[in-house]
Amino acid sequence: MGSSATEIEELENTTFKYLIGEHTEIMWQRLKGILRCLVKQLERGDVNVVDLKKNIEYAASVLEAVYIDETRRLLDTDDELCDIQSDAVPSEVRDWLASTFTRKMGMTKKKPEEKPKFRSIVHAVQAGIFVERMYRKSFHLVGLAYPAAVIVTLKDIDKWSFDVFALNEASGEHSLKFMIYELFTRYDLINRFKIPVSCLIAFAEALEVGYSKYKNPYHNLIHAADVTQTVHYIMLHTGIMHWLNELEILAMVFAAAIHDYEHTGTTNNFHIQTRDLRNLVIEMVLSTDMSGHFQQIKNIRNSLQQPEGIDRAKTMSLILHAADISHPAKTWKLHYRWTMALMEEFFLQGDKEAELGLPFSPLCDRKSTMVAQSQIGFIDFIVEPTFSLLTDSTEKIVIPLIEEASKAETSPYVASSSTTIVGLHTADVLRRSSAKGSTNDGSFFPDYSLAAVDLKSFKNNLVDIIQQNKERWKELASQGETDLHKNSEDLVNAEEKHADTHP
Repeated sequence: MGSSATEIEELENTTFKYLIGEHTEIMWQRLKGILRCLVKQLERGDVNVVDLKKNIEYAASVLEAVYIDETRRLLDTDDELCDIQSDAVPSEVRDWLASTFTRKMGMTKKKPEEKPKFRSIVHAVQAGIFVERMYRKSFHLVGLAYPAAVIVTLKDIDKWSFDVFALNEASGEHSLKFMIYELFTRYDLINRFKIPVSCLIAFAEALEVGYSKYKNPYHNLIHAADVTQTVHYIMLHTGIMHWLNELEILAMVFAAAIHDYEHTGTTNNFHIQTRDLRNLVIEMVLSTDMSGHFQQIKNIRNSLQQPEGIDRAKTMSLILHAADISHPAKTWKLHYRWTMALMEEFFLQGDKEAELGLPFSPLCDRKSTMVAQSQIGFIDFIVEPTFSLLTDSTEKIVIPLIEEASKAETSPYVASSSTTIVGLHTADVLRRSSAKGSTNDGSFFPDYSLAAVDLKSFKNNLVDIIQQNKERWKELASQGETDLHKNSEDLVNAEEKHADTHP
């Protein structure tokens, strides 16, 4: 193959697994030269197909190596992963954290199959039937019939330990539809925005079809329902709902429901008429792109230091992002089930890579991946910093609201802001909704006022559960990955036994 063959042979003899600095630039230049030679030979028709395939695959591996090196170099100067020591986290876990949770302008983004293209989400938001008839006068009053088992599971919807798998089973695998309808009802969004109930149900069912399109073990309609419920919990128990107006609450629930929707561009199109809602939803959905994690965290952390306060859209995006990665902060039984679903999704990708003769992506080799170590790294460097920032942000936002509400109660002249009025209305609606949907004698009325917000308990609960889960992963890691399933089952059984004897 002439000069290009010589260059490729030289390139193959170069160690590029851990390129740094100038080596990366040199490799880029030489690689571009090789690719240009290949293009010219293709145009002349004098290239062997087998050699061409080999060289293209090799070029792809070089690109991947350069990408990982550039990502590491970015990490070493810009974000929290710079503190990871080589002996503290396995290299595969570090590579996964680096390639998944960082982004640099101009870098190759994740493969389309890992996350739906943003354009598809925009189409899903812009081009269909959901809000197309939102303000039409033909307002249908036909509601969604709740099976008895669904009513039982939804009574825990305000709890952090809500079991979305139980809801999915009780609803006949329609957990997302019932979650959307329940929250739109509880927040009075159907009435406030004149949403035809039939359209809302049709929208939820179409979403479920889209989420089930590729039969993903993790990124499916159950995950969407779980994230939507978690967003609700955070808004409710941090008091953030008193800070948001009704349009923003609608955007929060809506964005959570669609954030991982896999759209093909041919069906299930939806349209939004309200431009403000569209902008909020787009920004929040983008925030769930994991490659922007560290930049998002830094932006919000910096905004906490600014006198003008925290940006509303960025705070809403943080809530959705935190909910999206929240399963390590849930009870071990739920967290372990989500982890195994996610790992199976990774392994299925690895199976495809093996079939195509491609190198395994980080954590995608089902024979060698260290699941426990990956979760410890995920918790240490992604989950804990995110929820720490979430609690810091909610404290800065909500504490002044609590103080203002307290002064208003003792003042003879009450001058509530529009946000407070919205919050009071929402809290009242949720209170009435909970009482109406409860299975007891109706004597219990949850208090969702600002005065009832307990940020300390909210924070301590998260910290305790995350720490417990991390310790369990450490125990499993010390016992060996081969016994992961058996050991984890023992831990789950022990947890359930403990729960039975300690109500």
